[in-house]
Amino acid sequence: MVTMVNTAATAARQVVLDTETTGLDPREGHRILEIACVELVRRRATGNDFNRYLNPEREIDAAALEVHGLSGEFLRDKPKFAAIADDLLAYLRGAELVIHNAEFDLGFLNHEFQLLKRGHPKVEELCTVVDTLTLARRRHPGQSNNLNALCQRYEVDNSARDQHRASLDAAILAELYLAMTSEQTALFADDGGGKKKRAAQAPSGLTYPKTPVVRATEAELAAHQAALARLAAAAEEDCLWLRLEGGGGAGEGEGVEK
Repeated sequence: MVTMVNTAATAARQVVLDTETTGLDPREGHRILEIACVELVRRRATGNDFNRYLNPEREIDAAALEVHGLSGEFLRDKPKFAAIADDLLAYLRGAELVIHNAEFDLGFLNHEFQLLKRGHPKVEELCTVVDTLTLARRRHPGQSNNLNALCQRYEVDNSARDQHRASLDAAILAELYLAMTSEQTALFADDGGGKKKRAAQAPSGLTYPKTPVVRATEAELAAHQAALARLAAAAEEDCLWLRLEGGGGAGEGEGVEK
C-alpha cells in the first residue's frame, strides 16, 4: 500500500510522472516502455523534464498497443531500463511525486528496479507521493475521475490526446494538478514580452464561482428536531444535539453548503 501525503504541504520541487507499459501487471512480467516526468519548482514548470522511450525486452500486449500505439519495432533501438535507472533515481530523489493512480506506476517502477538486483530502495522511500486519482475521488465522489473526465471538468485542453503517451499525459496532469489544488492555472511563466517560455500543453483559464450558502427553512429545522427526538427515543438516552442551546442542533443559524 502506498502512503499518500497531504497536498496542503506542497514540496518546493515536484515531479509529475506517468508511464506506459506492455500490459497491466508487472507480476506477469510486463515492463515499462515509456516514462515521462515534468518538473515543477514552486509550482512552475522548469523545462528540466525527464522523458525516455525504453526497450521493454518483451512483446507488447495487443490491448496495451491499442492504448499507446508504441510498437516493438519502434522501441527496439531504445535504451533498456538498466541504462537509465541511475539517472532516473537521481532525478526523482527527494521530490514530491504527483501521479494519477500512483500504485500502478510505482508498482511498475519498483518492479523494474528490483529486476536490476542492485539493492535499490522503493521509490516511495526516496520521495513523497501525491495520488491525483485519490484527490479527485475525494473531491468528486461518485463521478468518473480519469484524465479525460478531469480535463473536461477543469477545462484543460486534451485535444491532442488521441492515444495515451506518457509525455503528453504528464504535461496534462501537471495542468490538472495545479487547477485542482489552487486557482493557479498558468503552468509556464511569461518571458516578459507576452510570449510563454514554453507552450502549455493544456491551458485552462479556470475561474471559481462563489460557493452558494443555503440556509435551512423553519420546516426543515422542525423536521430535523423531530428526527433527533426519534433517535433519542430509540436509543433510550439523551441525544447530544438536543442538549445544545435552543435545541436547534446542527444547521440552526449555520449555512449548509450544497
